[in-house]
Amino acid sequence: MDISVEELKERLDKGENLPLLDVRNPDEYEVQNIGAKLIPLGDLADRLDEIEDWKDEEVIVHCRSGKRSATAQQIMEQAGFTNVRNLTGGMLAWNEMDD
Repeated sequence: MDISVEELKERLDKGENLPLLDVRNPDEYEVQNIGAKLIPLGDLADRLDEIEDWKDEEVIVHCRSGKRSATAQQIMEQAGFTNVRNLTGGMLAWNEMDD
């Protein structure tokens, strides 16, 4: 199931401590990040142990546009993560919301 940038921003503004995963590349992350843990999509399958504690939590995964995070969502669900939500539109939509 996906989550909109509006819903995520509202929940973060309320102070919710949500597990956030950014699957972009480090150079993209350096330009802008919203406080998420960075694991580039190409490394995700080998680094799932780093987020093992999130398996039964709601995890929000995002990238630039939503495509890589949709792939990450599938990888995580196949690995047993029970509630992975893809940020619709990714950071592009996040930035449009701030305009």
